[in-house]
Amino acid sequence: MKTIRIGAGAGFAGDRIEPAVELVEQGELDFLCFECLAERTIALAQLARQRDPAAGYDPRLERRMRAVLGPAMARGVRIVSNMGAANPLAAMEAALAVAREQGLTGIRMAAVLGDDVLASIAGQDLPLLDRAGSLLDLKPISANAYLGAFPIAQALAEGAQVIFTGRVCDPALFLGPMIHAFGWAEDDWTRLAGGTAIGHLLECAGQLTGGYFADPGYNDVPGLARLGFPLAEVNEDGTAMLTKVAGTGGRLSLANAREQAMYEILDPARYLQADVVADFTTLNLAEAGPDRIAVSGATGHPRPESLKVSVGYRDGFIGEGQISYAGPGAVARGQLALDIVAERVAMQRLAVDDIRYDLIGVNAVNATGRAPEPAEVRARVAARCADRATAAEIGAEVEALYLNGPSGGGGVTTTLREVVAVASILVPRGAVAPSIVHGVS
Repeated sequence: MKTIRIGAGAGFAGDRIEPAVELVEQGELDFLCFECLAERTIALAQLARQRDPAAGYDPRLERRMRAVLGPAMARGVRIVSNMGAANPLAAMEAALAVAREQGLTGIRMAAVLGDDVLASIAGQDLPLLDRAGSLLDLKPISANAYLGAFPIAQALAEGAQVIFTGRVCDPALFLGPMIHAFGWAEDDWTRLAGGTAIGHLLECAGQLTGGYFADPGYNDVPGLARLGFPLAEVNEDGTAMLTKVAGTGGRLSLANAREQAMYEILDPARYLQADVVADFTTLNLAEAGPDRIAVSGATGHPRPESLKVSVGYRDGFIGEGQISYAGPGAVARGQLALDIVAERVAMQRLAVDDIRYDLIGVNAVNATGRAPEPAEVRARVAARCADRATAAEIGAEVEALYLNGPSGGGGVTTTLREVVAVASILVPRGAVAPSIVHGVS
């Protein structure tokens, strides 16, 4: 039975780069996939593209390419990534520039386009999926449909060695190479579901090999500073063996895999993807040795007729101020500081939509209880406001505590940021038209 090896080079935009290099150099890979695009990331990337038409892709793209492109091309490893974010074409051009800078000529790259549907949905009264209301209630800055794996497979079939996408379903980054390598049909629901399960297990990289699982004394995971990212030995029938490079840190266990299998799954019986509706209730995960997990049993159903669209929109501003108190009575002084700011907000009739007063380390997370009296505490005030000027006043009031509040305050920080929120809608599959652009170094 034909088998390919696929590695997970990143699980989010800020992920480490060294484990990806390790996978390329020691993992005997056929494909390396970088999953770097969270729901809100692409909206922020659209803002960057509005400021600079050549921007809007992952800011660490060049660093990653400088680290892995040469070793990958030398070993015949093909790269697939959603680092294109809001501008896959510019991402490809940036990667081509890195290739030329490194003397790597003749590298064939591709950009998968078509996920940006902002212009086509403008003004439509489309209902929101995650709350009441419609698209008309928002001020969209981005709208990106979740594309499937077949455009990636097509780009590979057309000779691309490095592929950049925008918004695609996360497992599709891994499923695309499987479709290309094994020739799976668009209606082969069982194999597509199996590939989707494998991609879903790999997509968060170090989360699968114990990074997010570690809890000292309960779930001890060795070598986290040298955490190895996972790879999958994928079979033509849609089954796989998960493992990692020998000698790397972390642990690939059955418990880790089970946690990741249920990660961000609304309904395990109906995991909706652009290519298939996967049923994970039949999924079988089994330990096959140290750092080896066998994956099989996923079943699938025909793909949805609609595609999910992630809509980014402006949603006001958040102003924040923090100040620290230490020594005897730190909690009481911190609480007095919060009380002062609360009274000042009321006195000035500041128009806040929502506001929080927290003592970090006491009640900021566990608001129903109090921790034992700490030797230090950090008071935090954060408010959501409709306009920038009002939000800025929150930090100013906290800073004023230096001379106008309880004794011993210090280390004030203030921040002001625009809120870019995300909502979801559905559009007909036929309204989205993926396309591919190729380039050569």
